[in-house]
Amino acid sequence: MQKDETANGEVKEKKSVITSIIVGGVGAFSAVYLLNPTAGFLELIPDNLPVVGNLDEAAAAALLISCLAYFGVDIGGLFGRKKKEESDIIDVEARE
Repeated sequence: MQKDETANGEVKEKKSVITSIIVGGVGAFSAVYLLNPTAGFLELIPDNLPVVGNLDEAAAAALLISCLAYFGVDIGGLFGRKKKEESDIIDVEARE
């Protein structure tokens, strides 16, 4: 990805169109997979297998969260995760 500096001095990353299409497609597939949980239309691992039965849904959820994060939607903020503050000031305590 290329980095582009705005007039404010902020650095924005340019996302290529091909990458955005691929990430959007993976996100759409994982959303459809999660919305169709036990219909059997798209079932990679059968849910009746102990322990591993729900791993495909967990992977689809992780992919969807990652795709949303790529496009700037912060799902972690809904669950109380705080964003890191970006600044040029470094707070350091010196000890002798």
